[in-house]
Order: sequence, then C-alpha cells, then structure tokens
Amino acid sequence: MLTLYSYPALFGVADNNGYGLKVYALLKLAGIGFVHEHLFDASAAPRGQLPYIVDDDKTIGDSDTIIAHLFAKYRPELDRGLTQAERDTDHLVGRLLDDLYWVMSYSRWKDERYWPLFAAALRREHPHLTETGLVKAKEYNAQRYHFQGIGRYAPDAAYARGLADLAVLASLVPASGFVHSAKAGSVDAAIYGFIANIHFYDIDTPLKQFVSAHPRLVRHCTEIHAAIT
Repeated sequence: MLTLYSYPALFGVADNNGYGLKVYALLKLAGIGFVHEHLFDASAAPRGQLPYIVDDDKTIGDSDTIIAHLFAKYRPELDRGLTQAERDTDHLVGRLLDDLYWVMSYSRWKDERYWPLFAAALRREHPHLTETGLVKAKEYNAQRYHFQGIGRYAPDAAYARGLADLAVLASLVPASGFVHSAKAGSVDAAIYGFIANIHFYDIDTPLKQFVSAHPRLVRHCTEIHAAIT
C-alpha cells in the first residue's frame, strides 16, 4: 500500500502545504489508493522535506519526483493525450507555483501582522504543538527566507511578487472546466494545492483577498475540493 507523508491539515484542507496537497489531490483525482500520514517534523524525510511517499519498498521525496513515479507505475488517465505545448504549459505553471510558495510561506511565518493568527490556528487544530516548537519553526523558516531571498523583501514587495503569480493563474484558469479540458489533470491538482491553501485560509492576507476577488480561481478550487473530499 502506498503511504503519503505530508504536513498536517489546516482550515479544512488535507495538507497546509501546497506541495503535499498537490500530491494528495493528484492521488485522489487519479483514483490511486493510499494511506495519508501527517507529520510536522520533516527532519527524517528525504532531503528533510515533505511530502514523501513510501510505495512498496521505495521511498520517494519531492512532489514532482513523486508524481513522475505515480504516472510511470500506475499510468492514470490524467494527462493522457496532452500536446507537447500543453505539457510545456504545465511545466511553466509548476515553476510559477514554486515562486508563489515562498510568498505564501512568508505570509504565514514571516509577516508579523499574520503570524500570531497563523500560530493560534495551528495550536487550535493541533494541540500537541508547543509554543517552543512553533517559535523554533519560525526561526528556521526565517533563515530559509533569507537565503532564498524573499526574506529580504519588505512585505509589500513580497506580496507584489505573489500577486503577479496569482494574476497569471487567474488568466489561465477557464470560467468552466479545467486548464486543458473538461476533466481535471495534474496541472489542476497542482494549482489546487496552492490556491486551496489561500482560499480556505481563514486569515485575510493580500493573497487571500486576491483569490476571493477572482471567481475563476474560487470556482476551480472549490470544484476540485468537492471532488476529492
């Protein structure tokens, strides 16, 4: 049996991190059976990062590597028949989501306007988390942001970067159906992983305000959410 290890749920989504949630959504959309285990400490994970899967005797980390494994082994119908141009679009969207990730994470762990609300939500939904553990995670993330670069941005400049990413997604997602057809594909699972962690996030950040103001993003997110929950 395949087991997905990812971060805990928050605000009604199965993983409060976009990468784990995109793998979760793809597994659900593809109809691949799995067990879902939640972790907060990623130190024992491959490369010290979540998500990862254990599939029979294989341990695989990195969301894109996981998804490539799932397609190679289980051959789901998702993405069958896509043109090379459509696959190129999917690749570009993946890189855009990599950029958006940092701004989303910054809004939770770095921006002091929202950090207390985020920490309170984590403690409320996961009472085993301690104040000491959360502060340690906050400090660790601050170090990551500094070396990645986003931590050197003022909040308005950081959000401008994320809002530009969201504007591209708002143009890409259609008024009905999904990115390439009437059925959701892997790119839709990836977009959902990140947009759901903004749309269902119960803290009014600039990212959430943008998504709430764009019905196509909300519709795309809520349709996939309904299909996989």
